[in-house]
Amino acid sequence: MAVLQRLETYLSEHNIPYTKTVHPLAFTAQEVAQAEHLSGRMIAKCVVLLADDAYVMAVLPADSVVDLQELRQAIGAAHLRLATEKEIADLFPDCELGAMPPFGNLYGLSVYVENSLAQQQTIAFNAGTHRDVVHLQFADFRRAVEPMILPFGRRVAA
Repeated sequence: MAVLQRLETYLSEHNIPYTKTVHPLAFTAQEVAQAEHLSGRMIAKCVVLLADDAYVMAVLPADSVVDLQELRQAIGAAHLRLATEKEIADLFPDCELGAMPPFGNLYGLSVYVENSLAQQQTIAFNAGTHRDVVHLQFADFRRAVEPMILPFGRRVAA
């Protein structure tokens, strides 16, 4: 089952309202924000990491980057590194590379959300492709994924 169908089924089963949009190809989270006419603060991008011996997902606004030292300390990992493209492709075989949704729980991954994203009322994110985007309330996302919310992002200049 394609991840979009899997995600829509999951959201429906959890009674979570959402909307889906389709835009021209956009490969970066900032490009998605432009295509969706949204602030980069509202676009949730995923960064996959290897924390000691387990893969984890960090979710943060499009206009931010992961502070690896901050996240490593916050989650109590001895070692933390970015996952390779091959590792990501293996972990998310039903997604286009770099377009996985922030539902790491659907893949058995712990999910960490940056504090600033948790301040948004609504968020939007890639839904497995570089064209499909799902929009929903952050409170519903939090209920569905049960992420740990931590400070680990640094905003980058536009």
